[in-house]
Amino acid sequence: MLNDLRPQLRVFRDERRRELFDLPEAPRPPEDTPVPVRFVADFDNLILSHADRTRVIADEHRRVVITNNGQVLPTFLVDGFVAGTWRVCRVRKMAALTVSPFAPLSSALQSDLAAEGEKLVRFLQPDADQFDLQFEA
Repeated sequence: MLNDLRPQLRVFRDERRRELFDLPEAPRPPEDTPVPVRFVADFDNLILSHADRTRVIADEHRRVVITNNGQVLPTFLVDGFVAGTWRVCRVRKMAALTVSPFAPLSSALQSDLAAEGEKLVRFLQPDADQFDLQFEA
C-alpha cells in the first residue's frame, strides 16, 4: 500500500538511513527551530510505543521512568527528549507541581517549565486556590 502512495509523498532518510515519508506540501520547520518544553502524562504512548525508545529517552533515564513494578512515571521533555519526571501533590486548596530533572537546568529552561507547569497544574487541579512549583535536585 505504501508503495502505491510513494509517488505522492516526499521521502526523507533519518540518521540510520531509514525511509521517512511526509506529504509534499506539509510544513517543515527549519532544523534549528526551538522545541518547546512539554509535560507528558504517566503511561503516555510517547514513552511506550517506540521500537527505538532512545529517540526520546536515554537508556539510563528509562530505568527511572519505567519502574520495576511496571509503573511509567510522568515526564517532561526538553528539546524533544525526556529530561526528568514530575508529580502533582494536593494539600487542601494548594496544588504543587514538583519537577525532578535528570540534570541541572538553565534558568531559562526553569522559566519555560514554570510557565508550562502552571498551565498543567491549573488544568489538573482547577479547583485549587493556590499553586506552587518546586524543582528537586
